[in-house]
Amino acid sequence: MEYEEPKFFHVMQYAAAADGDVIDMVSGNPDWEPPAALREALREYADLPPADFQYPPSDGLRELREAIAERRGVDPDRVVVTNGTGEANYLAMARALDRGAGDEALLMDPVYPYYPGKTHLLGGEPTLVPTARDGGLDVDAVREAASEDTALIVLNTPNNPTGAVYDLDAVREVVGLAEAVDAVVVVDEVYDRFDLAGSFESALTLDSDRVIVTSGFSKSMAITGLRVGYGVFPEAHVGDAKTRHMLVNVTGARPSQYAVYHALAETEPDYYAQSRELLADRVDAFTDALDAAGAEYSRPEGAFYVLARFEGFPGTMANVKRLVDEAGVAGMPGEAFGTARDEWIRFALVTPRATEAAERLADYFADGAPETPADPR
Repeated sequence: MEYEEPKFFHVMQYAAAADGDVIDMVSGNPDWEPPAALREALREYADLPPADFQYPPSDGLRELREAIAERRGVDPDRVVVTNGTGEANYLAMARALDRGAGDEALLMDPVYPYYPGKTHLLGGEPTLVPTARDGGLDVDAVREAASEDTALIVLNTPNNPTGAVYDLDAVREVVGLAEAVDAVVVVDEVYDRFDLAGSFESALTLDSDRVIVTSGFSKSMAITGLRVGYGVFPEAHVGDAKTRHMLVNVTGARPSQYAVYHALAETEPDYYAQSRELLADRVDAFTDALDAAGAEYSRPEGAFYVLARFEGFPGTMANVKRLVDEAGVAGMPGEAFGTARDEWIRFALVTPRATEAAERLADYFADGAPETPADPR
């Protein structure tokens, strides 16, 4: 089986090779400081005895799992610490598709590209389900799509790329649909600390044995390179998830888990509030400039992405490259996120140059969409 390289890397490589100054709004790497306690814990770790440089427990350091469980209100034995949220999603999706309950995965459109990629990797068949215009869940569309072949429904809230925060009652309805067709609902909550509207409620509050919740610390602690995520599995699924995790990875990295544990224990809520305030300011400045450019856009309720549509300038890979070359701004083509927003372009606001990027876009589109270059053929 052949797999397609995610378009993220293609755009980032193209932008890095560009001749001029390009503002990266492709990657989701936070540009602010990690918690001070995390830096200090990493310094301390270098002086620990040799035993602390060996394998940790495969499902994660006990103290870290207990800290996660306390925050999420679950039993620590349901928590599996993973190599980033990406692996947690892989384990959760694999568990849903391994049960012999069908091979279809319902994915909300627009969709984070790694979900269909993982579905194919696991031998499943993705079906894209349209969302509401604001990116919210369309329960009727999920109901229409669900069938006896549906084994998995994936939700992501706060959402990448739309910034929507799903209403908990809508999530509850989707879980009810999953029960009717014997599907598992995987809810990726990695952006839960970036609830800009104050409306996020975790799917764990539903207390359903149909729900697996995944999350991590890459975004919330600005540590995408440390790779610490986790999944909260129902009792019936956690054993199989731990086995697959062990077979694929053996375990995770002890220093990363040690540092995250200390950061969880010692970091005040103000740390997370400050990052939300920073992002809210960037959303205001960026959307003001998009207004000046005459763009249509989705104002995020959570996470840190803005989807924008420029009249006469669809979100193709070719046009994204034009923005890199002609405006000095790198975004992600909407066509990378399914079919629902293929006219749009996604911009990540995790750069101190977000306002400057918005001004460049406003200047570029000041007189409407630039003319499409003539086909050299």
